[in-house]
Amino acid sequence: MSPQLREGFITDVDGIRVGHFTDSRRPTGCTVVLYERGAVAGVDVRGSAPGTRETDLLKPTNLVDKVNAIVLSGGSAFGLEAATGVMRYLEEHDAGYVTAGGKVPIVPAAILYDLTVGDGKVRPNADSGYQACVNAKSGPIGEGSVGAGAGATVGKLGGGRPMKGGIGTSSIRLANGLVVGAIVAVNCIGDVIDPKTGKIVAGARSADGKGFLNIVDFYRSGRGFSSSPAQNTTIGVVATNAKFDKTQMTKIAEMAHDGLARAINPAHTPSDGDTLFAMSTGASSVTSNLTIVGALAAEAVTEAILRGVMKAKPVAGFSSYNDLGK
Repeated sequence: MSPQLREGFITDVDGIRVGHFTDSRRPTGCTVVLYERGAVAGVDVRGSAPGTRETDLLKPTNLVDKVNAIVLSGGSAFGLEAATGVMRYLEEHDAGYVTAGGKVPIVPAAILYDLTVGDGKVRPNADSGYQACVNAKSGPIGEGSVGAGAGATVGKLGGGRPMKGGIGTSSIRLANGLVVGAIVAVNCIGDVIDPKTGKIVAGARSADGKGFLNIVDFYRSGRGFSSSPAQNTTIGVVATNAKFDKTQMTKIAEMAHDGLARAINPAHTPSDGDTLFAMSTGASSVTSNLTIVGALAAEAVTEAILRGVMKAKPVAGFSSYNDLGK
């Protein structure tokens, strides 16, 4: 039975816009989450092979507490260049941290590894990030094999056949006006699991392609330990309209990783760079509760991960969720 997921978008948090750039030359791209006026932000990096920019800035003890955009990109470390294009766009739109020499846009970023899907010499650059900003919009946004999810794959441990990953988004809205949303690019080394059923949704396929290898069961059996080191990473952003400070947003980013771990097994491995950012627009007057928002952020991350792989389209050598049973 297919997971039943609510439709929602991180852009349901008022004021947030999301833009994708998808490269037509090969499956890769970048995604930008924009909030030009500045959102209080935190981050939690759990994987041991991260590729990031401006994460130290988001430590609670450091000076700047607001970001103007967050970039998720393919292209491995090369893809961090996309943030430069986002800075150029924001400078043109007079957004950034005020200094004596002018406004400096604050643009943290994280990347995933997709260089083995097509020509690895093609990767997101500054122009890609700029175009993602031009494409940014509120309301419904693309999911699956677009933006940072264009070259994403999943299930790369255990010697099975990997599948297509992607980017997904979700949101949870309460009657009191609280909104919590997430967007996640799913490029994990592990299997993607629906925690409500315990069933694998996407991951390492068996040799005949008719079922799943089940990576953890494979390990428990003592068979094989092949893997693709440092060629993975799941990255994302959670956002809320509730008002929190930088320390609290860091905690929400930490709690959001629970949703990642519920949906991906194994996660946070030595060859993953799993990273989640958290943004607070503070635009709502709703009374906020840190525990509730952190728990809902984890739920939104799980739903976004499932949507990312369910919306993905196949590329050469990688089947997708929608190929299952065909």
